[in-house]
Amino acid sequence: MKQSKPLGIILAGGLATRMGGGDKGRLRIGGRSLISHVIDRLSPQVERIALNANGDPARFADLALPVIADSIDGFAGPLAGVLAGLDWAAAQGAESIVTVAADTPFFPKDLVQRLKESAAGQQYPLVLATTPKSGEEHLKSGGGGRVNRHPTFGLWPVALRDDLRAALEGGLRKVVLWTDRHGGQEALFEADPFDPFFNVNTPEDLARAEALLR
Repeated sequence: MKQSKPLGIILAGGLATRMGGGDKGRLRIGGRSLISHVIDRLSPQVERIALNANGDPARFADLALPVIADSIDGFAGPLAGVLAGLDWAAAQGAESIVTVAADTPFFPKDLVQRLKESAAGQQYPLVLATTPKSGEEHLKSGGGGRVNRHPTFGLWPVALRDDLRAALEGGLRKVVLWTDRHGGQEALFEADPFDPFFNVNTPEDLARAEALLR
């Protein structure tokens, strides 16, 4: 029987260099960790959740989630986490996963539904979340493209995991190069009053997230 919902993968493998290192998902807003907010938002939308993180998995024992590490050596970026999630999902007999970032506590509550709707007609569901660029962002980009693509928020097919593995082993690191190669679609989300894919990269971002939560 096909699952009605995809599996969820929280990507927590970033280096967090602008926050002084460590696990950004453990930073707190509203008295709770960012990753707790992420879990609460993602849980109703997916069948079950795993956490993609490298290093000692015991540090996440309190979350009671499977912890899956990258299978590609070195820091290969978010696509390595996507591949780890696809391999885990394949072992569960699932057909797709949805990924979210561990430091983005305000992503849409209808993320999965909208991603799936945008995959209509695709042989393999492959969709990235996008938001409109502001006028200033559009000018800075030289007029190229009117949306911001959020490569850590996507719907990914298990059927393409071996293709992704080969691409990563061949040195590919940029998410959109791989999704474009396979006819990836986009799901557009509004960014008013703020971008729901706003993530915490700096201490200033953490203060802003606290204010947005209030």
